Amino acid sequence: MQSQSIVEFSRVDFSYDAEPLLKGIDLRLPRRKVIAIMGGSGSGKTTLLRLIGGQLRPQRGEVNVDGKAIHRLSHADLYTLRRRMGMLFQFGALFTDLSVYDNVAFPLREHTRLPESMVRDLVLMKLQAVGLRGASQLKPAELSGGMARRVALARAIALDPMLMMYDEPFTGLDPISTGVIANLIRRLNDALGATSIVVTHDVEASFKIVDYVYFISRGEIVAQGTPRQIMESDQPFVRQFVNGEVDGPVRFHYAAQPYDADLGLAG
Repeated sequence: MQSQSIVEFSRVDFSYDAEPLLKGIDLRLPRRKVIAIMGGSGSGKTTLLRLIGGQLRPQRGEVNVDGKAIHRLSHADLYTLRRRMGMLFQFGALFTDLSVYDNVAFPLREHTRLPESMVRDLVLMKLQAVGLRGASQLKPAELSGGMARRVALARAIALDPMLMMYDEPFTGLDPISTGVIANLIRRLNDALGATSIVVTHDVEASFKIVDYVYFISRGEIVAQGTPRQIMESDQPFVRQFVNGEVDGPVRFHYAAQPYDADLGLAG
């Protein structure tokens, strides 16, 4: 029987060198939903995506994707599972020497043996879905930031993934482009019947489209719930993050000795 969760973390620890980054992480990501993972810089959000994709292995605990312990898969099985995942990198990561068309065609040519006529139909279909079929022959240097992000999204969905991962998809975009990308994330997720994980710090854009939110702070899940539940949370860190407050659990001043001592005025 298929699990209701496509991704499951069970008491996962991960650290770089001796510095713990994730501590006892437990989370369940339900199928066919859009889930946001939020938290401050360096809190481990992108590391979660790398654990899901198998680029990293947990020091302790289990990471299961579609019922498989991804950190225990063979090299061949890992790559088979990755073909069912799509990834939108923070700044698109398009191949600069390839046209828009060839960027989107790349995963189809790399991972399938489809005839070029079918590749063409699929590429144009994906570009139509993101509103850029007319830009198929342009190079990445000729695109705006928002257009480049949409091309990268078309490439990420080329193989109709069961799981889409977005690493800060709204960074560096103007309000119109942010709205377009947010709408595409929601619409494409529903059209594909996929699950989408959105790592972001953009509260306004993400809360309009996601079904559920996990908050990470100091390597731990400190809050979770629907966007409404998060907005109504009375937890100090969540309230500070959501409202953009200058001071709170995340201090404005870095720890230091008293100011007058630094100035030689103490005593």
